Amino acid sequence: MSWDEWEQLKTDHAQSPAAGMRLNGLDGNAGATAGSGDLVVNRDDLGAIGHEAYLLYGRLSRDGDHARPSTFDASIALTNGNFTSGSELLKVHDRWNSQLRTLLDACARISNHLDYTKSTHAKDDVDIAGDLLSTSKIDEYFK
Repeated sequence: MSWDEWEQLKTDHAQSPAAGMRLNGLDGNAGATAGSGDLVVNRDDLGAIGHEAYLLYGRLSRDGDHARPSTFDASIALTNGNFTSGSELLKVHDRWNSQLRTLLDACARISNHLDYTKSTHAKDDVDIAGDLLSTSKIDEYFK
């Protein structure tokens, strides 16, 4: 902002003293929630993604492990029967378990991270609103 722009803003403000000082806010009370200024946390998209990750985690925990016991039993039976496919089936079993645990961990991390992100943004907005309200006392000196 140049000095001329600053002077023009001061002149404009002096001509309409009822306007008061406003820092990145809205005129009047439009869009504000009760007692919180105009800062609002509304991250339904984060909540929806986190919820879907939670649901996927539940389904994978239940259904992703369905074939593990029978696959393990079959690999042991084949190995005991001197079939080389038994050891290979055991490798498939182990790889499946490893991949399933990785996917479950990823779903849990996504769900937990989005819950954390949403609550952190809400806390940050409350902190910022409090800081701006305390800063608004500066306005008293301009009247």
